[in-house]
Amino acid sequence: MKAHVSVMGERLIDAQYQKSPIPVLRAARALRFMAVGEKLRLLATDPAAVADIREFCKNTGHALIAASEIKGVFSFSLKCLREEDA
Repeated sequence: MKAHVSVMGERLIDAQYQKSPIPVLRAARALRFMAVGEKLRLLATDPAAVADIREFCKNTGHALIAASEIKGVFSFSLKCLREEDA
């Protein structure tokens, strides 16, 4: 499991090869400690992550600002829109 890395002003979580719901749980944990307006990039290879991330953003109020897939790797950009209780 790779640690959080900051790349060009956004945090990166590499959750490739981790099965659902691990990618969304890792994103949720990271967002709890982020300030409003900060961005998070999540990489995942489990196709279930697509629905998981969309539902997570819908239910928590965070924004899914971009989603793409290249050669089986799903990339999601999320923006923290509300502070969580840590």
